[in-house]
Amino acid sequence: MKKHLKTLGSDLPSGVVVFLVALPLCLGIALASGAPLFAGIISGVVGGIVVGFFSGSHLSVSGPAAGLTVIVLTAITDLGSYEIFLLAVFIGGLIQLILGILKAGIIGHFFPSSVIKGMLSAIGLILILKQIPHALGDDRDYEGDEAFLQFDGENTFTEIALAVQNIDPGAFIICGIALGILILWETRTFRNMSWTKIIPGPLVAIILAVFLNSVLFNSVFSALKIGGKHLVRLPEIESFTHLTSILDFPDFSQLLNPQVYITAFTIAIVASLETLLSLDAVDKLDPYKRIAPASRELRAQGIGNMVCGLIGGLPVTSVIVRSTANVSSGAKTKASAIIHGFFLGGSVLFFPQILNLIPLSALAAVLLMVGYKLAKPSLFKEIYGQGKNQFLPFIITIGAILFTDLLIGIIVGIIVGLVFVIKANLHQSILVKQNSDDEYIIKLEKDVSFLNKAMLRHTLRGIPEGSSVIFDESESIFIDHDIVETIQDFEATARNKNISIKIRQPKSSNNKVLSQAS
Repeated sequence: MKKHLKTLGSDLPSGVVVFLVALPLCLGIALASGAPLFAGIISGVVGGIVVGFFSGSHLSVSGPAAGLTVIVLTAITDLGSYEIFLLAVFIGGLIQLILGILKAGIIGHFFPSSVIKGMLSAIGLILILKQIPHALGDDRDYEGDEAFLQFDGENTFTEIALAVQNIDPGAFIICGIALGILILWETRTFRNMSWTKIIPGPLVAIILAVFLNSVLFNSVFSALKIGGKHLVRLPEIESFTHLTSILDFPDFSQLLNPQVYITAFTIAIVASLETLLSLDAVDKLDPYKRIAPASRELRAQGIGNMVCGLIGGLPVTSVIVRSTANVSSGAKTKASAIIHGFFLGGSVLFFPQILNLIPLSALAAVLLMVGYKLAKPSLFKEIYGQGKNQFLPFIITIGAILFTDLLIGIIVGIIVGLVFVIKANLHQSILVKQNSDDEYIIKLEKDVSFLNKAMLRHTLRGIPEGSSVIFDESESIFIDHDIVETIQDFEATARNKNISIKIRQPKSSNNKVLSQAS
């Protein structure tokens, strides 16, 4: 508790900024999922408070995720009611809790670094591309949309083209001023001022945006005033009785419905994968380089989804956009995530009218800055300098995410990344050196698996007649039987080609089969 009080000066303003970013995302994702708008707020509150309390991550922020919108939309339709879907969310959370208890979070440590960096950069580019229409005052599509192909038949780029043709001057001016404030806050002069560490730039930008639209534009420049769909639209709760009346609860009479369990497993697996990916990405952004316990995070997410299922919320995951906004705002502990959850809940109960004055174009400015920080040109240059084994998985992951969606793009990136990892390991396991025209030294490194068989066979086929071949296994610990068999087959045919074979083995070698080949 004392530790969190010491960092409250950083965590409180960060929590406010994340709350402002999360608010329209919660509503937009609920809208796109075909669920009640209030379900998105419930998920944001649970993701902040419940998951935040049980999580071991210092900077990750959870809530409803855009990557699950299609799954949720389809599931509600297939199951026939939102109440049955909530049962699937509850069971999905229970599955995640069991996965966490079984230490399944270890899977998250096997994602290639280049793919995680590619995911972060792709999210940054998506934020920039998806927020341009909102910055221009075109708010037809919901906040939080990450997919290339949209529900209205447009795609990321055609949506920008349409927005350029329908610029709202008031929204554009507000976004420009808000963006200017955010850039000013990033300058060295402002960063060195003590008061800017307490008052975050995004909060100042949003307050000024509300003042511009509600006061200046309203009274002086009426033609620039924006309203309606261009503002945050938070559902208003008239009383506690009203609140309890709009909550939805799971239909436990459908416990024997097999479709419920199919949906539950789908939610559990996809939500867990997104969480582990996001967790790994946030660890890389953490300025203190802390490593969050992955299995504990799965348990926290499982508890969160069980609660969401019980009180009418959408499924939650760790969300990279909110988490990145949290890091960018200077958060130090998970108190910021919990604070953002309390603000989400309090905003609905106590001051929805005030929040409904916030222009979406001001929030677009905040997300544009977050996107730039994730996809800085210097990062592309740095990865390029690390060689093609790092750069190709990085750039392919970015392209796959941009032109599909987050989950599909990540899967493509992981596959490509693993191909490069395997390829690199294959070349490192067997090294071929030619000392003279007729002497070849084939060095078998520490571990040589069956995956190296194809390369070894290709090498042995290229050795000319009359050569001398030395198999050096002096530093090897494990040699797969397939490799041993390949060498024995080569020995059988080498006599016909007048090829001599020698094998260097350490005195303590346990490769008895290979020893026989010598």
